[in-house]
Amino acid sequence: MSITQRSLQAPTTPVLPLRTAWLVLAVVVLADLMDLIDSSIANLAGPSIHADLGGGQVTVQWVLSAYTAAFALGLVASGRLGDLLGRRRLFLLGMTGFTLASLACGLAPDAVFLIVARTLQGLCGSVMIPQGLALVKVVFPPQHLRKALTPVGPLMGLTMVAGPILAGWLLHLNLFGSEWRSIFLINVPFGVVATALGLRVLPRHGGEDPAARLDLTGIGLLTAASALLVIPLIQGRDLGWPVWTYVMMAASVVLFALFVVSQRHSEHPVITPSLFRKRSFVVGLVIVAGFYASLSAFVLVVNLLLQQGMHWSPLHTGLALIPWALGTAVAVLLAGAVLAEKLGRATLHLGLSVAVAGLLALWWSIAHWGDDLTIGKLAPALLLTGFGSGLVFVPLVDFIIGDATPEEVGTGAGLLNAVQQFAGAIGVAALGTVFFARVGHPSAHSYLAAAELVFGIAAALNLLTLLLVGLLPKHAQQAHG
Repeated sequence: MSITQRSLQAPTTPVLPLRTAWLVLAVVVLADLMDLIDSSIANLAGPSIHADLGGGQVTVQWVLSAYTAAFALGLVASGRLGDLLGRRRLFLLGMTGFTLASLACGLAPDAVFLIVARTLQGLCGSVMIPQGLALVKVVFPPQHLRKALTPVGPLMGLTMVAGPILAGWLLHLNLFGSEWRSIFLINVPFGVVATALGLRVLPRHGGEDPAARLDLTGIGLLTAASALLVIPLIQGRDLGWPVWTYVMMAASVVLFALFVVSQRHSEHPVITPSLFRKRSFVVGLVIVAGFYASLSAFVLVVNLLLQQGMHWSPLHTGLALIPWALGTAVAVLLAGAVLAEKLGRATLHLGLSVAVAGLLALWWSIAHWGDDLTIGKLAPALLLTGFGSGLVFVPLVDFIIGDATPEEVGTGAGLLNAVQQFAGAIGVAALGTVFFARVGHPSAHSYLAAAELVFGIAAALNLLTLLLVGLLPKHAQQAHG
């Protein structure tokens, strides 16, 4: 996803008619929507997948984390590969692979096959997504680019929260007896349409940087370090935390340190070093990590509590999440249209404070009503949690890449996306482990107690990120100065 100033001005990039540029944007947005829906829709289907394929509670964590971790790890190399192999070619290759992997997920005969297919789906998504952003930047004239990208952020936010609701309806409809499989099979027709349209409208040259090189050592170290962290977090509780899980996590820390050292001496670093000299970028990424780890765990635990603990149907659960989705949607639009620009850093303070209040309200609701929970009793807390989270999405991106130079913006955006996905995987792995450990022998009471614990931890995590917001400049645009 590295886009240098020279590549943006590359003479080999043809000037496309504006109408064609909008079609390119449509293809790229469709790819992004498929990725976002797929990363969120499986949360609600987790219990149904577990009931059908078995494999223990750890199966649910792997179905979710395999996709997000593979996506995050693939992003590390895919931007550079776009420079080397061509962005159009890689986008279409990623889209085709994503579509075929979705088909494989929908036809999976067992849990292991599904987890492997989800991993391939995540890797193909990571190849596809960065190329799309680079192509959009190339095909739109500067005076139209901001207008083209303005609705993308809110649309992505709305899609992410709509995923669980869509999953609830698909599971309820049980199209052709497909049960949970329909949530993956639905990608196939959209993928075919996007690939066919992409073949017609995507430019042959996408602002590639011919000077780009792949730092195989850095990519290898980062990939290995990440895998050594995620695997024991997911498997540890299920296996009783054998010695090798602690050894792997310790080795992960060592490899992360070696990665940092290697980047200082690399001629073609995986991550542009100058980004880490920008306080808003570094602090922003830490906030992103805490926020998305909390958010992913929240979505997972709500679904497990309502479906496995309270024995609600997927449709009932999806309907219960509507207040959360509505709160998020309203807040994303409000932040994007008014608050982020006018209030700057204060929008993050407000959003995280409301999110903490919502999580605590959710904790109180579960503790107070217990088995008597209803959609109406959950609605105020879920609405509050969603509204707080929605206020965070837009300004956080502005702060992180707001002061990036043209040479840094591609790498910065790619790293932002990677941290979002990887933090989500860690959140599911770590807090999912806490949840299942607290459940112990499954019963309605144990699920309620486990959910209370995780929501309390998630609130504390958001509170810690709230304290870090004060290290950001008051307004994102001040970083330019």
